[in-house]
This record gives sequence, C-alpha cells and structure tokens, in this order.
Amino acid sequence: MNRNPVSGSPRKRMRQHLIRAVGLGGAGLLLTGCTDYQERGFLPKGVTELSPQITDFWVATWAWALAVGVLVWALIFWCMARYRRKKTDTGLPPQVAYHVPIEILFTVVPILMVAVLFGKTVEIENKMLDTAQKPDVTVNVVGKQWSWDFNYVDAKVYDTGTQAVLDGKPGAEATIPTLYLPVNKRVEFVLTARDVIHNFWVIQFLQKMDMVPGRVNKFQVTPTEIGTYKGKCAELCGAYHSQMLFNVKVVSEADYAKHIQSLKDRGYNGFLSNSMARKGSTFTPGEQQYLPAGLTQNDVVEGAK
Repeated sequence: MNRNPVSGSPRKRMRQHLIRAVGLGGAGLLLTGCTDYQERGFLPKGVTELSPQITDFWVATWAWALAVGVLVWALIFWCMARYRRKKTDTGLPPQVAYHVPIEILFTVVPILMVAVLFGKTVEIENKMLDTAQKPDVTVNVVGKQWSWDFNYVDAKVYDTGTQAVLDGKPGAEATIPTLYLPVNKRVEFVLTARDVIHNFWVIQFLQKMDMVPGRVNKFQVTPTEIGTYKGKCAELCGAYHSQMLFNVKVVSEADYAKHIQSLKDRGYNGFLSNSMARKGSTFTPGEQQYLPAGLTQNDVVEGAK
C-alpha cells in the first residue's frame, strides 16, 4: 500500500517540518536583505571620529557570540540525535567522565575566548577615555535635577537650561537646552553634578559617562557630521529623570562662533559654579553661582588637564 510522503513516524514528520521551516526562514532573510541598521548590530549611526571602531567592535562581538552559540546548539542537537536512547538499549550509554583531553579543551578554549574579548574591550575603552590630546574646545557640562548647564570654558560664556516641558503641546522642543559644538573639532566634556548622580549621554556619540557630585569626570570626542542629536540623562536621578533631556547641535565653525557671540550679547558671560545646591534651575544673566562653596572654574579647568 502506498503511503503519503508526509505520513510516517512522528519523528520523520517533525524532521520534515523543521527542514521546511528552516528553508522558509532562510529564504525570508535573503529576500529581506540587511539594512544599515542591521549591519550596525542595531546601534544608532555614530557621528564621531571613533564611532566606526566602536561599531565594528560591537558587531564583531555579536558575530563571534552567534558563531559560538550556533556551534554549541549544533553539538547539543547532534548529541541528542546521535546518542538518543534506542529500544534495544538496556543500560546507560558509554560514559566519557574524566576524559582529560576533552576537559582541557572545554576549559582552555573558553578562557582564551574571554581573555581575547577582555583585551579587545580594554583596548577600545582606552581609546574612548583617552584625554591626552589637547582639545580644541572644552565644555563643562553640569547635571542638575532635571536639566543641564553648559560652561563653554574657553570662550568664558555659559548657557543654562530648565526642565523640559513635555506636555504634548507644540513648542515643547524649544524648552529643551541645546549644546553647540563645532564639527571636526576635538571636544573635551568636563562632567560635574550639582545634586545627585546623573549620566551624560549623547546617543549617537555611542559613549556616555557618569556625573558624580564633588567629582570631575571627562572624555573627548570629535564630531564628524553636522546635525542635531538627542541627549539625555542615563542614570535614574529622581522623579523627572525621563524629562532630563537636551539637544546637541554640531555646526560649522562660523555658526559655532555666532552662537558663542549670541550668548555674550545676552549677558551670559562668566562661569556657572558647580556648587552643591538643590534649589531653582534658572539663572539670570551675570549670575555665576548657586552658593559660594563648591567647584570653581579653576577647579574644573584643572580637573580637565
């Protein structure tokens, strides 16, 4: 009697369905193709000089992790199929306990893999945290609940922000403070906090750092693309943490100079103190301190060296 090719043992039907599913999935991936976003490992597009290296490291890490995962799962399924219990089996299959070569392999290979990953991580982190070069622009970013102040140290002007008004109404974007940076110039961020721990994160810079009260942290980037980029606090800092937003405008040198001059014309000359204070988030032109005590401009500049 002829049998339907799909019929047969449950194991055979399951194998056929699995092969069909894998084939359809592979065909779907080929037809869909890879977008730039997928090729970056679902990272945002980086816009700094170091972004390509960060992205390449991220993608390579996931690629090697996927390769190891596929190998491990393949070995698991192979063992399940190769050494499955048969009806004729009356006891346990042959054991490989205390197989010294295999145990050495399973110990040495993971250690080497972790060592390589650790070494490459340290290498890219050292590049991200390298502040040995003299920056073209130094900006002291001050975090506060729940907004940002920007001291343009070299130009001796400042800009101050208030908490964003996110009420869903038109014009909300105008309430978000904006940091201006010149394109293709090395910028050093000197990070301080006025109240609690915050975190300075410009998403497309692919880099962020904590801002700790009483401590000066710093890192450098070189923005390579003109545009407006989103920034936010990446450390839970209180009730309105989600509204602690800012924009970064990377502009030409001429437009950067115009912005600095506009701050001077508005009377925003001097340096906002980094003093510890948890009161209002606004300044009036010419006001340069919350409290007499705290980090001064000299403290910040010295910390940036």
